[in-house]
Amino acid sequence: MLSTITFLIISLVLINFVLLAFSCNKTKKHLKAIDKNKGVVNVRPTKTEVSSQLAPTGS
Repeated sequence: MLSTITFLIISLVLINFVLLAFSCNKTKKHLKAIDKNKGVVNVRPTKTEVSSQLAPTGS
């Protein structure tokens, strides 16, 4: 009984490692180079921050 459980757990761990080895995302060495000359296309002016004072709560 104990040997069956041990064998089952060890076999499941080994299967897990085999699946992990084959399912890893491999990075490609020939990735596209990022065009450094391309800038921001849509430039929108930011809103000016309005400083507002908080009203008294009355508590």
